[in-house]
Amino acid sequence: MPIKELREKQAALVVTARAKLDEITDETPEARAKEIEAEYDRVMADYDRLEARAQREEALAAREAAIDEPDPRRPTGEDRSVEPGAEKDLKEQRAAAFRAFMRYGAEGLSPEERKILREMRTTEYMTDAEKRAQSTTTTAGGYTVPEGFSNELVVSMKAWGPMLDPGVTREIPTASGNPIPWPTMDDTANQAYRLGENAQVTGSDGDLVFGQKQLDAYKYATGAILVPQELIQDSAFDIEALVRDAMAIRLGRKVNSDLTIGDGSGDPNGIVTASTKGYDATLADGISFDDLIELQHSVDPAYRDAPSVRWMFNDTTLKLLRKIKDSENRYIWQPADVRTGAPATILEKPYSVNQAMANVADSQKSVLFGDFNKYIVRRVREFAVRRLVERYADYDQVGFIGFARYDGDLMDTAAVKHLLHPATN
Repeated sequence: MPIKELREKQAALVVTARAKLDEITDETPEARAKEIEAEYDRVMADYDRLEARAQREEALAAREAAIDEPDPRRPTGEDRSVEPGAEKDLKEQRAAAFRAFMRYGAEGLSPEERKILREMRTTEYMTDAEKRAQSTTTTAGGYTVPEGFSNELVVSMKAWGPMLDPGVTREIPTASGNPIPWPTMDDTANQAYRLGENAQVTGSDGDLVFGQKQLDAYKYATGAILVPQELIQDSAFDIEALVRDAMAIRLGRKVNSDLTIGDGSGDPNGIVTASTKGYDATLADGISFDDLIELQHSVDPAYRDAPSVRWMFNDTTLKLLRKIKDSENRYIWQPADVRTGAPATILEKPYSVNQAMANVADSQKSVLFGDFNKYIVRRVREFAVRRLVERYADYDQVGFIGFARYDGDLMDTAAVKHLLHPATN
């Protein structure tokens, strides 16, 4: 189904859903009101299913467009500098060697493939600490995966959490895992002052005060992904895609969770943990229109006007927010605009759904608002994959384990604030 048609169907569902809610008045019996709300939820569930489908179609269209783009490395016209049958690009060789390693193991590699994989374990790809941990034989250690595999893995991981999405947080890829000191500064209390003619500048109250945070590189592992030999031996089976997708699901869920609610002790300092309190919610088990207004305005306008400002909450909270109206009886949730491609908004600001965030409940931080670009996600470039043969030989299976390293922290705590629900007695 065309993306435009999907968006049009979504718009029609929104009209239907809001018409349902508008049936509820002060005179509506409670039992009937609950029935209407249930009908509303069913309609919006259909909306969400279409949204997921539309996003898949859009991602597929983007992928197809990328595939159709001409390769800038390939000569055009009558350029005779590259003769027919020239050697494949180095990246393609690395990818082919890695696929052969995943299917056949080190024993099944050609001498050329062994040489390529050994080169992928040199200083260009690994830190000294990583090299020390490996044996000198090609069968003992893991292999750093080629760029194409890494890129696809990262793209797949993004589907499991907005903390890895471009345009939400700011991601810094690094070639090694050494600690990165990150300078911080808060100069919001200072301002210039008037100076009389021929007067001397005095005082030092305006000195800049710097702080520092550190980004580490916490290691994540997928656990063993077991694949039967029958599938590996099937030449038509894409073992690389299966392993990559499984790794993406496992890594994506855990990394997103830590970047959201990690406490910064042996793991990333999650965005919820690092944020400051913006407002105390009125209710322990609900959210009001005034709560959202207060939270939004607890963030300084300098951040509220940033291109990357947004809301963040889980899907259950979104369900509540869709039913809230302002003082003029208008819904604060607005669907995506079919014509302009603008995203759905809450109080005219976009939002991200993060299932790692807490539900609306007593003492919980259910909603975030602010400039999420101030949260830095550090990703060490190398992903490593180990192929385990002997360990699962009695099951006639081969195990694959993937490793990745991440960290994250909010570098400006004034940029993102949370809504805190009161504790119940």
